[in-house]
Amino acid sequence: MEKLFWLDMEMTGLDVEKEVIIEVAAIVTDLNFKELDVFETVVRQPQKYLDSMDAWNTEHHKKSGLTAKVPNGMAQDQTEAKLVDLVKKHWPDPKDRPVMAGNSIMQDRLFINKYMPDLAGRLHYRMVDVSSWKVIINNKFRYVYQKTNSHRALDDIRESIQELRHYCDNLSFKK
Repeated sequence: MEKLFWLDMEMTGLDVEKEVIIEVAAIVTDLNFKELDVFETVVRQPQKYLDSMDAWNTEHHKKSGLTAKVPNGMAQDQTEAKLVDLVKKHWPDPKDRPVMAGNSIMQDRLFINKYMPDLAGRLHYRMVDVSSWKVIINNKFRYVYQKTNSHRALDDIRESIQELRHYCDNLSFKK
């Protein structure tokens, strides 16, 4: 493994059976967390999904400006095709599946599995979840990494990359 496939999504809620994806961002990095490629788009969805968001999602997605952009977003199938193209560009051999990275990425993976099956089929089953690091470091060392939590996909990925870089930079392993 020489690269990571960082991904973050914003959704209308967390229930994969009734909510939808409204924003996706992906960053390919090397293992030193240098950005090699970036993709970001708002995903067009029917208004009924925006109208049925709970109070938290309604407030945060409106405040971030995301809700207003959804009607003019990219079609979901086109978004998936662009993500698959990004994966193929950096992992051209279909046997070489990228490891997805991010914060609390199991939720994103559930939405990928349901709504983007072609992308799901190209990803490795292993994932690097920064929130796992956060749980251990917070509980073992009582250290809390401060984030802004903008709830925009690209900003959130970059914060996740910075957070994992911070943890790695502060670890010491004997060689």
